[in-house]
Amino acid sequence: AFLIMIAGANSSMAFAAALSKIPVVGDIINVLTFREYRIDEKTYDSHIKVPEIKGLENKDLENSLNKKYLDEGKQLYEDFIADMGNLKENGGGHLGVHSGYTVVTDNDRILSISRYTVNTVASSSTTMKYDTIDKVNEVLVTLPSLFKDDSYVNIISENIKEQMVDENESDPNKVYWVKGIEQSSLIDLFEEISQDQNFYINSENKLVISFDKYEVAPGYMGIVEFVIPTEILSELLVGDAYIK
Repeated sequence: AFLIMIAGANSSMAFAAALSKIPVVGDIINVLTFREYRIDEKTYDSHIKVPEIKGLENKDLENSLNKKYLDEGKQLYEDFIADMGNLKENGGGHLGVHSGYTVVTDNDRILSISRYTVNTVASSSTTMKYDTIDKVNEVLVTLPSLFKDDSYVNIISENIKEQMVDENESDPNKVYWVKGIEQSSLIDLFEEISQDQNFYINSENKLVISFDKYEVAPGYMGIVEFVIPTEILSELLVGDAYIK
């Protein structure tokens, strides 16, 4: 069977009713599914959910985030259609992409949204993207904006290396590509995070650094995250409004 479905937030009464059951984030801000792209055709499977933020007074921020989410969803869908067409022209194959979102943190101050994409071809790859919003000031929080200068890169990186080695010593099945864990010399070892490394602030007001599948570890490790102790960051932080 061949099925293509593109659904928008206002496409039907049933869809609107379903959205009305989605819980409210905080007292004002809603995060809901704005659009879904679906393809279901034998060996080709795609399900892309596009989030939308509602309720921010800062409409420039709200609109820019929603445009980014919609553009990402459209691009994933268009890429999937193109790749599916190429496969069909060359004898067929298997192709899948699943993309969606979750609200990872929602408190009086912070809203953190994650967007995930899982691509399946020969082997699957998984990527995550995060947005963290200050709900009081209605601004987007970036990793550099949390700190006084860029010294956080080295401090956080060294802590992550320690956590990687400690985890491996406790459980040899947890393998990371880092100095201190025996592995092939052909593998590029993790040295440091980027200044805009994937991150979010969890419900306990701790900084969490995230790495995509295959970024710092073998594929079976999947997405890996490290909670950074606040005590090693306290002298580097601009303030304590977010991380405590």
